[in-house]
Amino acid sequence: MRSDVLSRMRGSSAASIAAIALSWLALISWLHYELNMEHGHRQIVRMGYMPVIANLAAPLLDYASQEGSGVRFEALKFSSFAEMGESLRNGHIQAAFIIAPLSVVLHQQGADVKLVYIGNRHESTLVYRKGLDVKTFGDLAGKTIAVPMRFSGHNLATRQLAEKFGLSGANLNIVEMNPPDMPSALTAGALDAYFVGEPFAARSVSAGEAKVLYYVEEVWPSFICNLMLVRQDLIERNPDLVALLVQSAARSGLWAQTHLKEAARIVAQYWNQPVEFVEYALENPPNRTVFDQFAPTEREMQHLADQMVKFKLIQSNDISGLIDDRFAKKANLQGITDLQSILVPPGK
Repeated sequence: MRSDVLSRMRGSSAASIAAIALSWLALISWLHYELNMEHGHRQIVRMGYMPVIANLAAPLLDYASQEGSGVRFEALKFSSFAEMGESLRNGHIQAAFIIAPLSVVLHQQGADVKLVYIGNRHESTLVYRKGLDVKTFGDLAGKTIAVPMRFSGHNLATRQLAEKFGLSGANLNIVEMNPPDMPSALTAGALDAYFVGEPFAARSVSAGEAKVLYYVEEVWPSFICNLMLVRQDLIERNPDLVALLVQSAARSGLWAQTHLKEAARIVAQYWNQPVEFVEYALENPPNRTVFDQFAPTEREMQHLADQMVKFKLIQSNDISGLIDDRFAKKANLQGITDLQSILVPPGK
């Protein structure tokens, strides 16, 4: 009798384990479907981004790919670059429009990612609070200056300026702050100046609360604010998809260059900003933003890593294996007409 009971218990336990295993398998399959396919079996590429002009490609690709049966490029807005980096590292997103020095850090920490595209350039600005007597960077001695994060080109450019004007750590207060918080912090008097990608500097300038000290190209020609990292496993699994992503990003910039008002209308929805303000950021000063220097180069990234070592942000300047420029170099930039034309597959 006892052996029959034990036998039935073992059978019941085995059946329960089997049921749990099947349920787990079903859950994993459902999650995979939800993360990688839309209803209708469209393939999805999830892209992280911050709402800056360097990253116009993310919302434009999202908007252009909403309809139809092709690849769906889904733009996910993050509140910090650090959070975005972790999401990319953990595979929650497949691509990230991320601040340039952080790409070196992620690579050196072992994240299996590749740099495939450089975002739109010349869109960062150093502004100071209205009412301060500031004519050069040297006049910011003893003032509080915000940068997006420690691992940012803005931090490096600020330190380069400090070195040029003879300011040391004792009379230079650099703080880290998420870009969306900078304008209000300046208004409240918590900041004297900040160096950031647009449109956040334009918000204070257009409101009459700040003045421009330097446009970044005056300090660092061809400055790289943001760039695109892609997970290596996506490149290995589907290089044609990565080629489409990079080419579409490049084409979106050239489309935006000749359709600034339409681009402003689209990205304003993603940034949750008034269209008039986005137009101001894109058009002031006129023809400032550079849209066609998107191919990554070893020389530029090595200089960036060298500066990071110089200012003791990292210990090694090794960037070997970080750059994969083949997709950007092969991008087809012909026949860009309406917004949908940015999604033309490579080779077409």
